[in-house]
Amino acid sequence: MTNPLLSDWDTPFQLPPFAEISDDDFEAAVHETLASARAAVDAVANNPEAPSFENTVEALELADADLGRVLGVFYNLAGADSTEKRQELQRAFSPLLAAYSSDVSMNKELFERVETLWQQRDSLNLNDEQARVLELCRRGFVRAGAQLEGDARERHREIKARLAVLGTEFGQNLLADEREWSMPLSEDDLEGLPDFVVAAARSAGEALGHDGPAVTLSRSLIVPFLQFSPRRELRKTAFEAWVARGANGGETDNREITRETLELRAERAALLGYDSYAAYKLETEMAKTPEAVHDLLMQVWNKAKPAAEADAEVLAEMLAKDGINGPLEAWDWFYYAEKRRLAEHDLDEAELKPYFQLDRMIEAAFDCANRLFGLEARALDVPLYHPDCRAWEFTRNGEHIAVFIGDYFARASKRSGAWCSAMRSQKKLGGDVRPIVVNVCNFAKPPEGEPALLSYDDARTLFHEFGHALHQMLSDVTYESISGTSVARDFVELPSQLYEHWLEVPEVLEKHAIHAETGEAIPADLMKRLLDAQTYNTGFATVEYVSSALVDLAFHDGPAPKDTMARQAEVLDGISMPYAIRMRHATPGFAHVFAGDGYASAYYSYMWSEVMDADAFKAFEEGEGPFDPALSKRLEEHILSAGGSRDPEELYRAFRGRMPSVDALLEGRGLL
Repeated sequence: MTNPLLSDWDTPFQLPPFAEISDDDFEAAVHETLASARAAVDAVANNPEAPSFENTVEALELADADLGRVLGVFYNLAGADSTEKRQELQRAFSPLLAAYSSDVSMNKELFERVETLWQQRDSLNLNDEQARVLELCRRGFVRAGAQLEGDARERHREIKARLAVLGTEFGQNLLADEREWSMPLSEDDLEGLPDFVVAAARSAGEALGHDGPAVTLSRSLIVPFLQFSPRRELRKTAFEAWVARGANGGETDNREITRETLELRAERAALLGYDSYAAYKLETEMAKTPEAVHDLLMQVWNKAKPAAEADAEVLAEMLAKDGINGPLEAWDWFYYAEKRRLAEHDLDEAELKPYFQLDRMIEAAFDCANRLFGLEARALDVPLYHPDCRAWEFTRNGEHIAVFIGDYFARASKRSGAWCSAMRSQKKLGGDVRPIVVNVCNFAKPPEGEPALLSYDDARTLFHEFGHALHQMLSDVTYESISGTSVARDFVELPSQLYEHWLEVPEVLEKHAIHAETGEAIPADLMKRLLDAQTYNTGFATVEYVSSALVDLAFHDGPAPKDTMARQAEVLDGISMPYAIRMRHATPGFAHVFAGDGYASAYYSYMWSEVMDADAFKAFEEGEGPFDPALSKRLEEHILSAGGSRDPEELYRAFRGRMPSVDALLEGRGLL
């Protein structure tokens, strides 16, 4: 039988034929397309013609298109709907793909062709986008070890292969710990929990095959449980399980993986001539240096820590009034912060949540995209990879723009968190290719027949990920290597974090925050209380985030630690981490940093981008309002459609006219 992954996809919008694909198809498809990619790369490297931009750089852009098509399907499924077979394939593919990457980047003939073009660049008559692609292509070769020789060259290849294996193992261990832990609840244990938490716990218990409700490590369930359960021992059990992911001993323990990963990264950086892995990684980011990152993080830390400590004193008093002796603990913070929010802002999550229906929030995100960029969404009835998934076609003025897939509910086969990926990226080289973009979230799935209700933070996550999706869908470049979110790591979060601001626009809430039972719009007084409380508890949120970013930076800025947990403790002690707050991501569960190197020494990037997103939305507030057409057009032209076609600072200046200061972030978080 023909392997569907290797056939032309005669499907609507050339979507992958999910109904025809089985796990058994992936191994043969990857091996065949990998061999084709190698042959295409060799043909470029050994081309007897003199190097030109077309026969070298453009040819390389197209060389592994078929491999990318197969992997685009596989890795989306492996992250969002894992199976034992898919995990086995991930482990098998990691070293193969790392070896391919090394073989390309260390191909001497290939690099010589690229280097020749780089030396001749002023006489090649390249347009701006081509010049940028050549610059990034050449830089990528150099940073990947193309100039290494002898033993250093071979050692670099070995390190790259081993890091790929370690990253895969880290992520799979984390998923195993998340999947295997649950806490069954008795009916008495449901005391004090709002109906939506009880419903989510019953749904989770049913999915796990329990006789009754249960708490899992899905953030959309465990956080509200910590917020509302008056049973302190249960909160402690749940919280400690949450922060212990990846550190439970046995086969899924990640601590040794973190040590080896950091050692190999430091060795790789030294081979390439850098003082540290952070210096290597940050060279191509907006921040440029570890010192610049540390400076930003400490500016924010010095404002956030006193705010968090002041909040801790208030919460400790509330704990004592409940007759509990001893200090405020990390598993108490969510519970007493929620009680305080109700007392000070008259804001009750149980009252608020029915206004944030998943379907209505999807409509809200789409409606804002329509008003800002003229995009229109049409639901599609097509086979997808899981029954929970939904798909839409996005058009503008009748022209097809993209296919968007939403996969919103938590399940045991899905890794935690939320993310945006592209099964197919936008490009014009080799034909006008429109993207297939996927948003994956982990919202609590409601019982059959009931509406899915989100917390306000969940709704923000939905808007955040759709901001990434817009960056992919509105991309308008020729080359896939600079398409969509292929930008500096500390710039990639700008579109997503900026889009969150539209959830705070009163007219958006008035239209889309509709009560699930009454059908009434959110009352003006409740909306005001909600928006007035936006900076509530930001000391806590900022401290847990910045501490994680500082630990990440310390891991990579200098010699690799022999004991990562000891180094984590040392960093937290050095900044006097408040007792009742933990890092947002404890090291053995820090997937951003260790399940691949995307955010390694770059977890700070959310905050670097936040400096810009706070300033960027202020432009709308200073202009004609949140849907200012002139600003919307500039935002699309200079940020969303441009991808990595220009330096990110140049893009931001083109949109805003200047770079912002950290004050915009501090003001937005209520820390000034």
